Amino acid sequence: MSFKFSIGKRIGTGFGVLIFLVISVFFVTYQTLDKSIKINDEITTVNNPSLTALEELKFLAVRSKMLIFNWVYSQSNTNHPDKIKLVRLIELEYPAIKLKISKLAGSWNEKDLKKINSLFEEIDVLFEMHQEVMSYLPDFESYEEATNQFLANSMIGDDGEIYIKTNEIIFHLDELINIHKFQTDHATKKMQSSFNFLKTLAKYLGLALIIGGLLIAFYTTKSIVTPVNNLKHILLKLSKGIFPEKAIQARNDEIGEMTIALNRLVTGLKSTKDFANAVGSGKYNTDYEPLSDKDALGIALLKMREDLEENERVLEEKVVERTKEVVKQKDEIEKQNEKISELYKEVTDSIKYAKRLQEAILPPDELVKQALPTSFILYKPKDIVSGDFYWVEQKNNKTYFAAVDCTGHGVPGAFMSILGNNALNEALRKFDTPAEILDDLNKGISEKLHNNALGSTTKDGMDLALCCYDTSKKELQYAGAFNPLYTIRNNEITQLKADKFAIGTYFENPKQKYRNHTLQLQENDMVYIFSDGYADQFGGPKGKKLMYKQFRDYLLDIHLESISSQKELLNNNIETWKGSLEQVDDILVIGMHV
Repeated sequence: MSFKFSIGKRIGTGFGVLIFLVISVFFVTYQTLDKSIKINDEITTVNNPSLTALEELKFLAVRSKMLIFNWVYSQSNTNHPDKIKLVRLIELEYPAIKLKISKLAGSWNEKDLKKINSLFEEIDVLFEMHQEVMSYLPDFESYEEATNQFLANSMIGDDGEIYIKTNEIIFHLDELINIHKFQTDHATKKMQSSFNFLKTLAKYLGLALIIGGLLIAFYTTKSIVTPVNNLKHILLKLSKGIFPEKAIQARNDEIGEMTIALNRLVTGLKSTKDFANAVGSGKYNTDYEPLSDKDALGIALLKMREDLEENERVLEEKVVERTKEVVKQKDEIEKQNEKISELYKEVTDSIKYAKRLQEAILPPDELVKQALPTSFILYKPKDIVSGDFYWVEQKNNKTYFAAVDCTGHGVPGAFMSILGNNALNEALRKFDTPAEILDDLNKGISEKLHNNALGSTTKDGMDLALCCYDTSKKELQYAGAFNPLYTIRNNEITQLKADKFAIGTYFENPKQKYRNHTLQLQENDMVYIFSDGYADQFGGPKGKKLMYKQFRDYLLDIHLESISSQKELLNNNIETWKGSLEQVDDILVIGMHV
C-alpha cells in the first residue's frame, strides 16, 4: 500500500516544527528570566538595603562624634537639644539600626558577617566611652569642676580615645560599604549580562521562528491552500449558477476525494438544471433520474413537477373567479371613496365657516392700531379654528387688552373663545378694573357652563392675562388667571405672577378673588402677555419643550428691535424650534412698547 501524505499529516508536521521552536524559546527565556529574578531579588532585598543601612550607621557614628564634642565644649543644662539627641542616638537609634543590619547580615558571606559583628563590638565600646564622658558633665554646674572638664577633654581630643575609636569605626565602615557597593555593581552587571544574552537569543530565535513560519506557510499554501482555493472558486461560481467548463483532475489525498465529489455534484446539477428548464417551460413529461434513492433535491423536483401541473389547472380556474370579485370590489370602493370625500368637504366647509365666525369676534386691525399703536400680536392657531383669542376694547379713555387661552383647541376651543369674548364684553360694561372684570367673568363663565351642576366633572374654562392701560399717565393695571405678565426695563425682565385659579372655577371657592396690580410704566418699557402655547412647544435638537426660561431669554434678546421685527423674530424662532414636529397648541403673544 502506497504511503498517503494526507492533509492532516502535512499540517501536523508544520505545526510540530513551530511548536518545537516555541517551546525552545520559552524554555531558554524562562531559565534566563528565573536567574535574573533571583539576582534582582538579591539586589533588592539584600545588597541595596545593606548598603543603605551601613551608610546610616556611618552617618550615626559621625553624628555621635559631633554631638559628644558639643556636649563637652558647650556648657549647657541636661535638657539641651544636643544632649537629648545624643542620648536618643545611643539608646534608640543605634539599637534600631543594629537590629536592622543584623537581620540583613544573615544573607552576607561569613567574612563580612565577622566584620560587622566586630564593628558592633567596637561601637558598643565607643558608646560606653560616650557614657563615661556624659557622666563627667551631666549638668550645667559640672562644667565648673576642672577635674571633670580635664577628663572629658582628654577623651575627645585629637589623641583621645573617643576621637581615635570613632575614626577607626568610620574607616572600617567605609571598607565594608565599598565591599557592598562592589557586590551590588557586580550583581547588577551579572543581571544585565543575562538580559543581554536573552535579548540576543530572542532575536535569533525570533528570526528562526519567522523563517520557519514563512517556509511552513509557503509549503502549506503550495500543497493545501492553492488546491482548496481552486475548489472554492468553482463552488463560488456554482453558487452564482455558473458551471465549470471541464472536470477537475483529482489527486491522491483528501482534496482529491473532495474533487471527485465536486465533479459528481456538477454533473448532477447540470442534469437538474436541464430538467428544471424543461418543467418551467411546461414540458411536464420530460424524463429525469435522481442521483440516488436519497437524493432529496431530485425527489423534490419530481414532486414539484406533479404539483406544478396540478396547480396550473387550479390557478386557471381561480383566476377567472378572482377577476370577477376584483371588478366587483373595485366598484364598491369607488362608491365609498366618493361618500368619504363628500363628508370631508362638508366638515371642512363647516370648520372654515366657524373660522370666519371666530375671526369676526376678534378686534379689527384698525381698532388694534388705534388703541395700541406701538404693539404686535403673534397669533398662530394649531388648527383651522383656535382656542386662543386676543381681545381689545376702549373705555373711559383707557385701552383694555387680553390674551386668552380657552380649554382645548380646534372646534371645542373655538366655541369656548366665542363664549369668553361675549362674557368679557359683558363684564367690561359693568366694571372698570381688570380684577373686577375677571371676578365677574369667573362667575359668569361658571354659570354658563353649569360647573356647579350636581355630578358635573367638566373642567372647562380659560386662562388669561388682562390689562388696562392709561396712555396719558403711562399707568398699567393687570390681573391674571394663571397667565403672567412680563415687563422689560433697562435690559432687565420682571415677571408679575398671576393668581393660580382659572376662569370657570367660581363654584369651587366663591370667596376667592383676583388681585389687581398697578404698574407705573416708563418710556421704552416693553410689556408682554401670552398664552402657554409658545413655551410648551416641543422641538430643538432633543425634541423637548421650549420652556418659559428660554422664552424670557429670547424676549430679552429681541426687545430693543422694532415692534414689527419682534413679531417676525418670534415667529421665525418658534418655527425653527418646532422643525418637522407638529404644533402642539395654539400660540398667542401680545407685545406693547411704551
